Amino acid sequence: MNKRLGVGFIGSGFNARFHIRSWIGVRDADVRGVWSPSREHADEAAALARSLRVGEARAFETIEEMVLSPEVDCIWLCGPNHRRIDNMEAIVHAVESGNGSLIGVACEKPLARNVAEARRMVALVERAGLLHGYLENQIYTPSVTRGKSILWTRAAALTGRPYIARAAEEHSGPHMPWFWQGELQGGGVLNDMMCHSIEAARFMLTEPGRPRNSIRPTAVSAQIASLKWSRPEYAGALAKMFGAEVDYRTRPAEDFARASVNFADEQGYPLIVEATTSWSYVGPGLRLSMELLGPEYSLSINSLDSGLKLFFSRKVTGEAGEDLVEKQNAEQGLMPVVGNEGSEYGYEAEDRYFVRCFLDGKQPDESFYDGLAVTQLLMAAYMSAEQKREISFPPDDLDAFEPAVARGEWKG
Repeated sequence: MNKRLGVGFIGSGFNARFHIRSWIGVRDADVRGVWSPSREHADEAAALARSLRVGEARAFETIEEMVLSPEVDCIWLCGPNHRRIDNMEAIVHAVESGNGSLIGVACEKPLARNVAEARRMVALVERAGLLHGYLENQIYTPSVTRGKSILWTRAAALTGRPYIARAAEEHSGPHMPWFWQGELQGGGVLNDMMCHSIEAARFMLTEPGRPRNSIRPTAVSAQIASLKWSRPEYAGALAKMFGAEVDYRTRPAEDFARASVNFADEQGYPLIVEATTSWSYVGPGLRLSMELLGPEYSLSINSLDSGLKLFFSRKVTGEAGEDLVEKQNAEQGLMPVVGNEGSEYGYEAEDRYFVRCFLDGKQPDESFYDGLAVTQLLMAAYMSAEQKREISFPPDDLDAFEPAVARGEWKG
């Protein structure tokens, strides 16, 4: 009970700092290190951890140095998608040197940019013999876990299992330029955010206590589009914000995606997941919504249905920010406030869960294998969108498939 884990972060940007801020709600572990290609950013993230009193963190010069540090027991991998494999190879190389005492690694979503890379991530973590977790925060949100527990215990037990799950994540666009570049990110909004929606919906449809693969995908149908950001005025705005490398006039990525995934349960009965994601939604800010439907019941969640709302008149002016809700789009009018985003979005419970698993030497239920399964569904969705037809799952050539968006060949 006196053992505490030391955690090191690869990455120092928006996502890593979300985890660090959420660490206030985590016991039995301290943030001890940060590595980033930018030493300045690593120093800033480490200083944030120290200021929050969640650990005496320091910046490390290399990933290998952090992995081999006696004060670091596990790694949270939060770097950009196009660095996933390089970062993971650096971790494994350090582990195989025979020094250090690393227990596990937890990787942010998505696990990889395509199925081949996801399989490489799985092979690397297996080779290193590490415990591994897939950081999908939405399945740890209190409304999701509590709602699922009640529905399955009280309603599904009496009237039958749920058969439709809907999940959506929508906002006005990412913070950093690499997210907008298909070649670096692996696609557009489908790869960036539908990983959340598909896994959250799959989680809701899975009977408590049963493995995630107890429901089996059978077919995928999807559509992608560039609705907003490839319009000339908005493509110009992107170039002004992020530079010439983000060129949605010639190399757009999708800013809207929807998919329907057919599953079969243990008895062969049909289940359906409906997922929608968008970078072209303009509202108060990030909106997460979910529904679960069964024979005699339903569940509904909307992250913007907040118990706290503020109204600011036209005379209340100031700089733009995100102090009320992530991806905030206004500073005036009637606006919802998410009181504790780290808790409401699932980061606190997620981090507590993986810390406890690593501390106990237990393989987490949400693992790299789930990250691979999600990547397979995402690539099947891209394949369906490109071929404009429903794809039976799994298609034969899924492992070799790379979306046209990721190749820089999709024109919207």
